[in-house]
Amino acid sequence: MFKNYLKIAWRNLLKSKAYSSINIIGLATGMAVAILIGLWIWDELSFDHYHNNHNKLAWAMTTQTFNGETDTYPNICVPLEKELRIKYASDFKRLSITWNSTNILAVGDKQISQTGLWAQPDLPEMLTLKMNKGSRSAFNDPSSILLSASVATALFGNEDPTNKTVRVDNKTDMKVAGVYEDLPRNTTLYGTKFLLPWDNKANWWNTQGNAWSNHGCQLIAEVNDGVDFAKVSVKIKKITQEHGYVVSNERISLQPMNNWHLYSEFKNGKQTGGRIQFVWLFGIVGVFVLLLACINFMNLSTARSEKRAKEVGIRKAIGSMRAQLIGQFLSESLLVSFLALLFAIILVQLSISFFNGIADKNMSIPWSTPLFWLIILGFTWFTGIISGSYPAFYLSGFQPVKVLKGTFRLGRFAALPRKVLVVVQFTVSITLIIGTIIVYRQVQFAKDRPVGYTREGLISVVMNTPELFGHYDAMRSDLIQTGVVENMAESNSSITQIWSNNSGVQWEGKDPNSDPLFGTIAVTHDFGKTVGWKIAEGRDFSRDFNDTSTFILNESAVKIAGLKNPIGKKMKWLGRDHVITGVINDMVMDSPFKPTIPTIFHLEPSWVRLITIKIKPGIVFREALAKIEPVFKKYNPASPFEFKFIDDEYAQKFSDEERIGNLATFFAILAIFISCLGLFGLASFVAEQRTKEIGIRKVVGASVFNLWQMLSKDFVGLVMLSCFFAIPIAYYFLHVWLQKYEYRAEISWWIFAAAGAGALIITLLTVSFQAIKAAIANPVKSLRTE
Repeated sequence: MFKNYLKIAWRNLLKSKAYSSINIIGLATGMAVAILIGLWIWDELSFDHYHNNHNKLAWAMTTQTFNGETDTYPNICVPLEKELRIKYASDFKRLSITWNSTNILAVGDKQISQTGLWAQPDLPEMLTLKMNKGSRSAFNDPSSILLSASVATALFGNEDPTNKTVRVDNKTDMKVAGVYEDLPRNTTLYGTKFLLPWDNKANWWNTQGNAWSNHGCQLIAEVNDGVDFAKVSVKIKKITQEHGYVVSNERISLQPMNNWHLYSEFKNGKQTGGRIQFVWLFGIVGVFVLLLACINFMNLSTARSEKRAKEVGIRKAIGSMRAQLIGQFLSESLLVSFLALLFAIILVQLSISFFNGIADKNMSIPWSTPLFWLIILGFTWFTGIISGSYPAFYLSGFQPVKVLKGTFRLGRFAALPRKVLVVVQFTVSITLIIGTIIVYRQVQFAKDRPVGYTREGLISVVMNTPELFGHYDAMRSDLIQTGVVENMAESNSSITQIWSNNSGVQWEGKDPNSDPLFGTIAVTHDFGKTVGWKIAEGRDFSRDFNDTSTFILNESAVKIAGLKNPIGKKMKWLGRDHVITGVINDMVMDSPFKPTIPTIFHLEPSWVRLITIKIKPGIVFREALAKIEPVFKKYNPASPFEFKFIDDEYAQKFSDEERIGNLATFFAILAIFISCLGLFGLASFVAEQRTKEIGIRKVVGASVFNLWQMLSKDFVGLVMLSCFFAIPIAYYFLHVWLQKYEYRAEISWWIFAAAGAGALIITLLTVSFQAIKAAIANPVKSLRTE
């Protein structure tokens, strides 16, 4: 019986090639989108599951309140580790402080710059690193280093690097204790290319063992079996306050590793979401895009029901049961679904590299995983049943007597289900179009925000090795003499980030109950001229004055300090008096979506660790870098010349939002394509169904425009109704999304108008082909009797 069902189904597919093609292409596209989104969701949900102990690992989080804002982040003070290890041994199995660091690794003439971690001996075991060479326990040696497989290959080629020496930052020799497998992209510590021992004397943070106020490291903890993270968080909440650090009402808590990626956003000290919202969002999108494809199948099947009514009538007349007819129609649907699956897998394979690019993933089809095939086949079966259920039950319910007498009519409301489904299709599509526009508008709004300095022509160089220190004036002079450099300066933070924040600043008239947090950036005299900041009041740093005890504040710092006429006022910090000599316009040095951080700039050459260079306008970068590199080689011959473009660093601030926008665009285009494919099929059927009517109208004088208008107006009305539903839905969800940004774009009326107009234009273009084709057909052929 089932074989017979398939044979009939195959014949029906071949008999109606156009409709079959539309169904298969539409379903294949929807299934491909669902598979891609499924792979993306699995990658997100399995983040950090590479580590066998992921259920027991956590970050120690610090919550502080400064400047009226409560922030939570994974930065802690060094003595916290010792306190937890001694006083809470029953709760913690292992602990490791870590500090992210970019270092130059050298073996002979080979030199590479990589990012790794300074860490305590427990970390390799906690992360269950997969060792290719050596062992995790070998990291107990404070003179050892663990390398990732890619770095080991880059430095040693195919040789066994174990027990060989790597020179770090041209000053410290480390013994290779082991090589571990590179961490996959879907791990938080993905970029960790080496591990350096915390107890090595080269690690400056070893000197901060009693500094309860210095928060610059991270602490990863592994709890004992059966320990609850929330209960431990309550125990350790006020540890730092118990040791005298009472500013900011600081609280310590644990964030489980399983939440690092998906639940990374906090507000007022409480977890408020994160990427999990996008997992839900794209999961819903995937379901709806697949639903759109199923709707196409339902629409075309029910639209062509009158053509199959006689078939149903004859089968019922010769004894077919309704259940048998349902089985036949469902078998047709399942055949289409499995044919669509073949095309869907081909589409996924062809597009996955492109999808990985816009999603910043490294996914692949898990061909050898039985679970994947079980899910995919079950999912295809489900899709076939869903897409074929309505046509099966609808067609099998026809009355054979009426059908065979020729008195069967579909009825005035027969087209209503199809219209409802078209409205659902375009409601989803228009909502996605509106979402895409608003995401890109938000990104552009932040990009257009005045940054307060000149990014163009700026590059930065991290001062990793000791050879770069102590040559500021000579190096600056040499760079300017190349003819391609306009200026150069040093600082302890990049112009696109603030690496140092401090409280405890005092000034006359300060509210004794407040202790604002300021970004504190040490710079050299030429920093302002190099980055092009704008002086609002007073003057810039100058060699003509003794500015070693002066401050330059940004406008936000002046505002939070409540200073009127700030020039000449004194501020006390770290036991020293400083005079305010200048105020600059606010610069966007942190998130472009947030208010500017109150910042103090001061001269402290011993604190600097980064060089900023301004290349002259009009100079080709390739030529400029070719002249700049020899200067660095002169002062730092044993290290590679590594630099970053400030423009690129600033652009990275928008990467998450742009990625979401690109994914939304990708899905919106596919949703529109599937919807239009269905419209094209329906328009074709309507034109075919009304062939004689069109012929009569042409004979009595109807123009092509009149006929096009007649055939198009119903579809236009459905799309306009879709706009009516899509606009409030899109407004609600996107308004909520925008609220997480303090610096955000407004939702303008024209966005909805543009999305609706775009949908109408696409609809008219889709329908017009069939409408005009029918309108220009020869009426003689249309009116010819069978």
